Amino acid sequence: MDEYDALRLENQLCFPLYAAAREVVRHYRPFLDALDLTYTQYITMMVLWQKNPISVKELGQRLYLDSGTLTPVLKSMEAKNFLRRSRSTEDERVVLIQLTQAGEALREKAVSVPGHVAPCIPLEPGEALQLYRLLYKILDAEKT
Repeated sequence: MDEYDALRLENQLCFPLYAAAREVVRHYRPFLDALDLTYTQYITMMVLWQKNPISVKELGQRLYLDSGTLTPVLKSMEAKNFLRRSRSTEDERVVLIQLTQAGEALREKAVSVPGHVAPCIPLEPGEALQLYRLLYKILDAEKT
């Protein structure tokens, strides 16, 4: 084994993860463009449709995003009138995110997106579940 084998692209686990993620997100683009959302805005909305209101801190934890990445996303979504940001009345250091009526209404338009994108992932249900579990094993290891 050559000392530089560790630097070969085909020996990197991170590369197919990165490339596959980009490909999947690329398949989302036409459907999200119709909703005026980026992929990051879309996953933000998915969390908000599930838990509304939510603090920026908790939202960042759920999306594995830091506040420096999340803040511009939230500002852009607020400008589109999908959400509102406000300070907590209990602790002014906490910023809360809440959906607007337009943000709530977007849920109905987005409900078909997962079904349109699913065929781009050529995995059997068991394989998809295994991949899902393995990816979260990686993500959860980062938290510790």
